[in-house]
Amino acid sequence: MSLFFFTDWQNDILGDDFEMKQVVHKEDKHNVISSIIRLKTNITRKYGILYIHGYNDYFYQHEMAHKFDSYGFSFYAIDLRKYGRSLKENDTPFEIKNIENYFPDINVALTQMQHDGIEKIILMGHSTGGLIACSYLNNIENSAIIGLILNSPFLEWNLKPILKKIAIPIVSYIGKFIPTISIKQPTTIPYAHSLLKAYHGEWDFNTNWKFIQAPNVTSQWIRAINIAQKELHKSSSIRIPILLLRSSTSVYGDRWTNDFNRGDAILNVNNISKYGKKLGQNVHEVVCPNGLHDLVLSNNDTRNFVYSTILNWIKRHGFCHKSFRQS
Repeated sequence: MSLFFFTDWQNDILGDDFEMKQVVHKEDKHNVISSIIRLKTNITRKYGILYIHGYNDYFYQHEMAHKFDSYGFSFYAIDLRKYGRSLKENDTPFEIKNIENYFPDINVALTQMQHDGIEKIILMGHSTGGLIACSYLNNIENSAIIGLILNSPFLEWNLKPILKKIAIPIVSYIGKFIPTISIKQPTTIPYAHSLLKAYHGEWDFNTNWKFIQAPNVTSQWIRAINIAQKELHKSSSIRIPILLLRSSTSVYGDRWTNDFNRGDAILNVNNISKYGKKLGQNVHEVVCPNGLHDLVLSNNDTRNFVYSTILNWIKRHGFCHKSFRQS
């Protein structure tokens, strides 16, 4: 059982609309930190969103938070251990032994939300956060969680077949015994340039927390991701409704072109569709035209499509107050 204690709420880096608190998890050898971020609101609400970011990422999508607020939801997000606000000086960024290590971060955030009076919660996961959310729900039942929104979930490697079938299993096996072998990441520079306002995007973020080029990962990290994916491929029985969102196309290349502002530069959208539709009995897949990997950071037309799709799904399943559904 994970032991933890909270810090007090404090003003967040995103400004006066947000606040955050850190959670110190007492582990066997050393403590780790996760962070809970919430959008301030004076309205007591029974419905909430808990957002889980992806790899080489942290929560900075303030527009998304305000959208859910306008839909009548309290908005919360996690910066997972060794990410973003939770990154300590001596941490290896993003390093993890297995996906289950993230479950306490989610449990504590859910506990905080329920303490704040939220009774019904929708999990939302982007990329690796989507994989984590699926793994969590496939292993843990929590009656407070009523739905799952997946934004380009990382359900399969975006690699050539020989690498997926041979290299990944070998590295995964070795990672059990030699966890610290460094594995180079594919280029993420064109994707970062499609996001950053300083290049070809609309957004600002801390590039010491979300690197323009994703850092090397370890054999241990490869093993953790590979096991989590294979377990979902083999047997996933998530019982709550799932909204599966993905881009209309994937884009590849080492240098930025206009195509990088119209497609998913990180994952194979066909893999998202293939494995996403097998996650449970109630999966609704929606293809988002010209969507970036993080769909809520796409161009304005695509973002509006994404948010209207989410709102329609929420209304269809009754995941909001009755008065709002009738508006």
